[in-house]
Amino acid sequence: MIGAEEARSIVLAPLQPLAPVERTLAETIGLVASSTVYATEPAPSFTNSAMDGFAVRGVDVTTSSTRLRIVDAVFAGESSEVVVGVGEATRIMTGAPLPPGADTVCPREDAVVDEDGRFVTLQRAVVPGDCVRHVGEDLTVGQTLVSPGDVVDPALLGALAAQGMTSLLVHPVPRVGVLSTGNELVEGSGRLGPGQIRDSNRPTLLAALRQSGFVAIDLGTVRDSKRDLRAAFERARISCDAVISTGGVSAGDADFVKVVLAELFVEHARSMQVAIRPGKPFTFAYDESTNTPFFGLAGNPVSTLVGFELFVRPALRRLAGHHDLERPSLSMVLDDDLVRRPDGKLHLVHGVCRIREDGLVHVERLARRGSHLLFAVAGANCLIEAPDGEGYRVGDTVRALLLDTSELNGVAHDQRRP
Repeated sequence: MIGAEEARSIVLAPLQPLAPVERTLAETIGLVASSTVYATEPAPSFTNSAMDGFAVRGVDVTTSSTRLRIVDAVFAGESSEVVVGVGEATRIMTGAPLPPGADTVCPREDAVVDEDGRFVTLQRAVVPGDCVRHVGEDLTVGQTLVSPGDVVDPALLGALAAQGMTSLLVHPVPRVGVLSTGNELVEGSGRLGPGQIRDSNRPTLLAALRQSGFVAIDLGTVRDSKRDLRAAFERARISCDAVISTGGVSAGDADFVKVVLAELFVEHARSMQVAIRPGKPFTFAYDESTNTPFFGLAGNPVSTLVGFELFVRPALRRLAGHHDLERPSLSMVLDDDLVRRPDGKLHLVHGVCRIREDGLVHVERLARRGSHLLFAVAGANCLIEAPDGEGYRVGDTVRALLLDTSELNGVAHDQRRP
């Protein structure tokens, strides 16, 4: 057997981000930039008002009651050539260029205008530069705006648009095919025949892919036939950026997935026994000509979910260009005993965690364990790492992958591991 970290290293070693594509800005949200972009304009590009109010000379307003003559008004999208002199003020709106002579803005709510509109009394002293947005305060020309690996969020997208950009080179979202293998699998709600089961792995994985932001492609089910499996994989390598199959990777007489992948990819295929529970049998293959990884996960449904989290999801994030590949890992306090026996494996246990009044993350409930107990892990938001040994007791601290990142809210940064 090999450790989980070694297995993950085998998976990640050959993978490169998908070739960059140019997308309109609207299409880049959530995608990963592939090149460096520099600011070509300062932001703001001109000195302007941060408030509706009056543009003044700061040195003129040193007391809480200063009366000034109004000489002009300037609105956003306009400019004024009227110089603000000693004892003068110009009406100004948010975003309007500061008129010549002025260096400060007094907010409208701190000013009282005479009935005839010719004079204004400022009711508080100001500091020169108050309520003014200066050239280059946000961005200077030549400043790095985007670096490879940056994820485009709404603010970054807006900053790019403000620079006049309409498109960006990004890594595309991987298209991931999912197929289930096994003669026993059926779909739909019809009566089950002897020994038959309904396929749950494929719907589960398709949902997990969509939840993680990938494009999920349903490749259906395939019988335990080397010929059928080979044909399915050959089709998938053309249409998908990655392929996940479930079942057929253990030591049974009908476990043909690992055999077919080895025949297709020879030295780029590896069948492993990983020292984890659940999910020990795992096969990985890599199509060097297309940069397409193939993941053969164990067929039991909870094993499938564990394999997805430990090996598949990090690999897909690398294809998408992300630098942070794994889920956040937190220290958590157990509210129940986590009992296990020494067996040379890392146990992965689903649980429900919450942030408590003490500021710590507590595991309030542990899922019943069994690689076939899919409903038992419904609602779980963490995956607890239980290294080889006797387990843990109430109050012990454990490490766990956070499956639902909303639980990060309010958690101290030193509790997290990227």
